[in-house]
Amino acid sequence: MTIEINATTRKTQGTGASRRLRNTGRVPGVVYGAGDVNMIELDHNELYYKLRAEAFHASILTLVLDGKKESVQLRDFVMHPFRQQVQHIDFQRVDAKKKMHIKIPLHFLNADIAPGVKTGGGKISHVMNELDITCLPKDLPAFIEVDLAKLELGHSIHVSDLKLPKGVEAATHGTHTAEAVVATVQVPRGAVEADADAAAAAAASAASTAAAAPAAAATKGAPAAAAKAAPAAKDGKK
Repeated sequence: MTIEINATTRKTQGTGASRRLRNTGRVPGVVYGAGDVNMIELDHNELYYKLRAEAFHASILTLVLDGKKESVQLRDFVMHPFRQQVQHIDFQRVDAKKKMHIKIPLHFLNADIAPGVKTGGGKISHVMNELDITCLPKDLPAFIEVDLAKLELGHSIHVSDLKLPKGVEAATHGTHTAEAVVATVQVPRGAVEADADAAAAAAASAASTAAAAPAAAATKGAPAAAAKAAPAAKDGKK
């Protein structure tokens, strides 16, 4: 499904002009890439609701600029610090012959039947929710599936374990490596604390028992010692 967004050429620039534009329900933006850099403006409400859709962030969009269509991808946008207002937006033109670098959402499947959850009592932890990829525009997927069906307690799924569509590669850089963790099954924190408390209680009980043993032995041996001492005292008197 093609996502279209309408825009018109912005004739005024500068901080004051952008502020006045926002006050009329419009959003300033820019389109760059192959060709000229175009200053644009868009309807705020249309843009705001499109930004709420996952696909808008990870798809090739059709920008209708002054009635002319061109393929772009969302590069950046700025929101107001505390209002639900888009302040600015950037688009980049897409070249069908060049690989693009984009973040794609991850969709997690079968978490409820993962052995680490179903029989191990663990909880799935999503370390990543999106993946950096490179591909040609024609190979761009809407999302990437992460199958958790075989994930055991204490085990993890790494970037290298993902089944990527044909023509799609993970963009490994910095800490984002092939062995970077995508998801893991962990024992719930409460269960870990309960086990630790139980172990501490058992250790304390064992220590108490060990300490009490010598005292009990000493108490038990006292009557015998007294009995041996009594005849000796009698012999002394004779």
